[in-house]
Amino acid sequence: MTDSLSLDLTKANQFFAADCFNKTWAILDQPSRSAHDDEQMLLLSHASLWHWTQREDCTDQTLSVGYWLISRVFAVLQRGDDASRYAERCLVVSHSQPSFYLGYAHEALARAAKLQGDADKTSHHLSEARRLAALVTESDERAMLEKDLDTIQ
Repeated sequence: MTDSLSLDLTKANQFFAADCFNKTWAILDQPSRSAHDDEQMLLLSHASLWHWTQREDCTDQTLSVGYWLISRVFAVLQRGDDASRYAERCLVVSHSQPSFYLGYAHEALARAAKLQGDADKTSHHLSEARRLAALVTESDERAMLEKDLDTIQ
């Protein structure tokens, strides 16, 4: 007799996209991380994005968040080139998105440029992100973006 697993892939991808995202943030928020934690954080961020890409409701907005998260993880791990690569992907899918998402794409680019030692590029993307933050109408979203921008200086 063969055991079979009945699985709703749509619901599974929905669950794992969010669960991996939340677990990534839980590790990011830890006061200290081990090498194992860092590896798990990196794997989880990629898994979250992958599960999003398997969903029919995947949009440029969700891709923007997914690429941004991977860029942030690489930035925290001090891997500027990788952070820049995913920040660039974030920017590409964010061009038609509201200012909040486009602002975060520039935030990721500024953070990556700082890691790479490129002061001009850091300044440019910080300025652009601040300009976009001022256009965000939701006060909590604007405050979140501005707070993250303040950590780059």
